Amino acid sequence: MATTVHEPPKIESQRDPSQSHGGFNGGGQGLVPGKGNLPAVKHYSPPPASTGIWVVLASITMTFAAFTSALIVRQGSALDWRHLTLPNILYVNTLVLFASSFALEMARRRIRVIAGGLKADSGDPSRWLYAALSLGLLFVVGQYIAWAQLRAQGLYLATNPNSSFFYVLTAVHAVHVLGGLGGLLRVIRKMSNSTLRKSTLDATAYYWHFMDGLWVYLLVLLWVKL
Repeated sequence: MATTVHEPPKIESQRDPSQSHGGFNGGGQGLVPGKGNLPAVKHYSPPPASTGIWVVLASITMTFAAFTSALIVRQGSALDWRHLTLPNILYVNTLVLFASSFALEMARRRIRVIAGGLKADSGDPSRWLYAALSLGLLFVVGQYIAWAQLRAQGLYLATNPNSSFFYVLTAVHAVHVLGGLGGLLRVIRKMSNSTLRKSTLDATAYYWHFMDGLWVYLLVLLWVKL
């Protein structure tokens, strides 16, 4: 009777020639905790994968800077500018988004512990990743509720300049949040099949935390200007 022998999981050991040391914190080294297991580790990520996130964040920053400039110019030349009371749920949404970032950071800490070989004390990071994902979805739902509350007051996209800027700014931010949720799903999928790179996890976290800071900026801008 023939016996099937399964090959042990392979570990990719390709390294960046510019890096002279190993370890979790070195260069573009990756990590793959699949529910506390490390059957495969990818050590090298091409530089574009780790630097591309900064290009994305710079592009988003310029986009919202343009929106801010348009808002200020429109307010200065408008005779129909009316005060807009922000829905209270926006402040709840802020707490939800910060809680999502906290959950993501807890997941990153546990992943670092697992990568260091302390699996027993780290817990399952996927639970925190799913919590971050769920809270992010809750934030988007909260934004929809805020739009519904404005519509109930008779304020639509074309009602006045104030409501127009509110809908546009919050909607564009929500679209970027949805992009971040896609990134979180990608991290969860890659972690489950042990192909998650450290650069992928870090880029997703940077993007998600940037969404926090951007939302706080928008909330202050809307509160002051609208």
